Amino acid sequence: MKGQALDLIIYHNPDCGTSRNTLAMINNAGIEPHVVEYLKTPPTRALLRQLIDRMGVPVRSVIREKGTPFAELGLGDPSLTDDQLLDAMMAHPILINRPIVVSPLGVRLCRPSEAVLDILPQPQQGAFTKEDGERVVDAQGRRV
Repeated sequence: MKGQALDLIIYHNPDCGTSRNTLAMINNAGIEPHVVEYLKTPPTRALLRQLIDRMGVPVRSVIREKGTPFAELGLGDPSLTDDQLLDAMMAHPILINRPIVVSPLGVRLCRPSEAVLDILPQPQQGAFTKEDGERVVDAQGRRV
């Protein structure tokens, strides 16, 4: 599995349950990803833009509202440009929604956490239950 460590990256916040569940499902596939705690080491503006482009989603869909300065900064204003939204995320990395996972099969904002299953290059190796008790994968490694 060591050869695959660099092939999978998770932009992770260890204080976020969704991020922890996503990381646990990656590990449950036998993969040890490169973990980037993006609040400590934020992506560059160019990298964040590239990740968003590779996800094929609007910049606005990657902004986190809950527990962030979203409202105080007026980021709900629909007239704001992508560049203005990226500026805000660079100034306040907590605004970057998480977790973002980069794998050989694509880039995805893994909300809900089981979205990661669609881009893992290896199957789940056993049952997986989220922190809240929701079963996601059965003993045979299949989605429930």
